[in-house]
Amino acid sequence: MKGEEKIKKEKTTKDWLPFEKILENGIIKNKNNYIKIIKVIPINYDLKSNLEKEAILNAYKLFLKTCDFNIQILVQSKKEDLSKHISNINQIISNEKNPKIIKMSENYIEYIKEKNNENKSSSKNYYIILKSEVSDYQLENHSNFEKIAVDNLQEMFFKVKESLSRCGNLIQDINSKQEIMEILKSFYNPRMVEK
Repeated sequence: MKGEEKIKKEKTTKDWLPFEKILENGIIKNKNNYIKIIKVIPINYDLKSNLEKEAILNAYKLFLKTCDFNIQILVQSKKEDLSKHISNINQIISNEKNPKIIKMSENYIEYIKEKNNENKSSSKNYYIILKSEVSDYQLENHSNFEKIAVDNLQEMFFKVKESLSRCGNLIQDINSKQEIMEILKSFYNPRMVEK
């Protein structure tokens, strides 16, 4: 190609990510697999009685035995932004007449600032990631493999939901494109996501 300049196409962030598309039901399509993200709302295990703890552990063992497929458990931890909370307390203090309540509120603000600076105040999100693999054989021999993969992921979801519900956990089905985009952003660029 004499005389013609070769134009290099610069890669965008999207080109580097492994995702092809997000389906309407919140399932992520990659080149060789489909992924479903489930949010788990945990219980406070420490507040349970010994009998309840034993029942929870037995239910969790059953969960691990029941799930005869690969799962990934993911914990996302992020430091809390307490500025709005502190601002609300300061606004309440400005209208307060009782000096004891003002002093107690000021001490509380100092306490939460100190804990936040020590990175002890953080929120955690818990996710389970399910994956439905696609073999070359399946790609060649099934015209509608996407439906098979989605059905497979839904079946896995119901197994996980049923098993973890026995432990007392609440399970949230992440099934919208917007929710999936927010979760992916929170992992790939946590500084940009503010909750």
